[in-house]
Amino acid sequence: MKDQRGIYYYPVLANKGLRMYVRLGAQDVEFRLWDDNDPSLWDEHGWAPYPAILAAAEMYKREGRKGGPPLELYDIDIAIRLLKDEFQGGLDG
Repeated sequence: MKDQRGIYYYPVLANKGLRMYVRLGAQDVEFRLWDDNDPSLWDEHGWAPYPAILAAAEMYKREGRKGGPPLELYDIDIAIRLLKDEFQGGLDG
């Protein structure tokens, strides 16, 4: 799906107010979260490249943090599919 902010998917199917935007950054796929219940989230948190998301998840795991970052929200397979569709197969994945 696409709107004025860009290409997105619903990371939690039961919550259509939560959207995960994806784009192709300089070197990696990047993600950015929008929440209808907290519009300031968009301004407070910029685009995050997928390797940084993986590194943060690994850090949370190493530190034994409970309730760490919900890695399942950041679905690289969906992101790549959406970007391929947008650019008509211009990406390899």
